[in-house]
Amino acid sequence: MSYSKTVIMASSFRVKRILIVDDNPVILSTLSSALKSKGYDVVTAIDGPEAFGVVSQERVDLILLDIYFPPDISMSGNTWDAFPIMHWLRRVGGPHGRYIPVIVMSGAEPVEIENRCLAAGAVGYFQKPVRIPELLGTIQEIFYPKVREVSLELVGASNSDHPRL
Repeated sequence: MSYSKTVIMASSFRVKRILIVDDNPVILSTLSSALKSKGYDVVTAIDGPEAFGVVSQERVDLILLDIYFPPDISMSGNTWDAFPIMHWLRRVGGPHGRYIPVIVMSGAEPVEIENRCLAAGAVGYFQKPVRIPELLGTIQEIFYPKVREVSLELVGASNSDHPRL
């Protein structure tokens, strides 16, 4: 008796790329290490303009975005925060940029910021210091949503009009 096996090579799946945008090098390093240890490809940016450059040139599957950045002295003198960055992604980030999920991370008071971030299009919000296991779980759920359980009653009811073979 011969058996046929189907083998799916892990290399056939594209590694998910995550952009971390934060002006704190310790946070960039800590999050990068945690994400790389789980098999993600990680790119970093220290502010809005650098993040725009990355998104314009590379395919990014998720953005972890700090809420506040110091003034952009070297370029325009603008003060950046997560809101203009998310707005830019939605309006001019190109066809892919509009659909990149964004998780905002902030040390600011969550009562003031969390709802505003979610209303602006963020798919998640984490208070700093970020709990790495919770963040990794949220990222896993974004990339690989769990199949929801379906009630057997619903399955039986939906098939009741069809004859069984």
